[in-house]
Amino acid sequence: MPVTQEQSAWFAGAFDSLVTNVGQAILGKEETIKLVIAAMLSEGHVLLEDFPGTGKTVLAKALANTLEGTNSRIQFTPDLLPSDVTGVTIYNQASNKFEFHKGPIFSSVVLADEINRASPKTQSALLEVMEEGVVTVDGESYPVGKPFMVIATQNPVEQAGTYKLPEAQLDRFLIKTSLGYPDRDTAVSLLLDAANRSRSSKISPIIAAPSLIAMSQLASDVHVDRSVMEYVTDIVHATRTHKDVALGVSMRGGLALARMIKTWALAHGRMYATPDDVNALAIPVLAHRLIVDAESEFAGVKAGDIIAGILVDLPVPAYRAA
Repeated sequence: MPVTQEQSAWFAGAFDSLVTNVGQAILGKEETIKLVIAAMLSEGHVLLEDFPGTGKTVLAKALANTLEGTNSRIQFTPDLLPSDVTGVTIYNQASNKFEFHKGPIFSSVVLADEINRASPKTQSALLEVMEEGVVTVDGESYPVGKPFMVIATQNPVEQAGTYKLPEAQLDRFLIKTSLGYPDRDTAVSLLLDAANRSRSSKISPIIAAPSLIAMSQLASDVHVDRSVMEYVTDIVHATRTHKDVALGVSMRGGLALARMIKTWALAHGRMYATPDDVNALAIPVLAHRLIVDAESEFAGVKAGDIIAGILVDLPVPAYRAA
């Protein structure tokens, strides 16, 4: 069913309220907050990569506190086991049965803090649940329910004591973004408020889980002209044939961008997506899915620059608004 003007206005208003609420904890980073919330409404997961102390965990906790639902935090460490994430089956002598004890992954919003400090074996525990929304233990599958979102933070791979995330893991994150250091005025404001050591804890829930699900369903009905989807397809294909790319964007990546542009359009009060939405989201949605050729990477070529170059080279299609 096509999205109406009234529904579009309601969605945009609710989206702005979410951005404002989370923005109380993270100052001066409105665009990043918008990206993260749009990913949540697109039923995707978020990877925040930045240097220590830039507010990654604060952003994740603030977003979790904005939603009226369950949230959990998993501190990833080298000794963390997969069962510490998913849960474990324990024999109950009283009932003479094996019982499944759910792990912290069974929450609406899961903060996977410093995900690349855990071993690849533990990281792989997230592969199934991030893609299918279920956890399989001892042959039994347990759904985590909706909404479900993983917000993972990681330090750059050059930092000591980190494990590089495998390609299959990266591909399951809808977007990868960063906060960066604050500008001068924001830094001064934060220093003046240095006594406030837990900004995220003061964020109050403003949206219930059913409303979040309703917003996600509404975003899926946004009109996208065929020419815009052809544009997305051309971008994805160009990553696979680029001279500096060893592994291009998968079909999962193309579908992720298709979902994200619908949410982004509706967040800006439009009932239709445009090529401008594609251009705005291509780097955060696609760049982390690329594997840059080793020689090119050594020469300083970055995945984001490759996507930016593709956007410059490809012709922008004409499109219909509805």
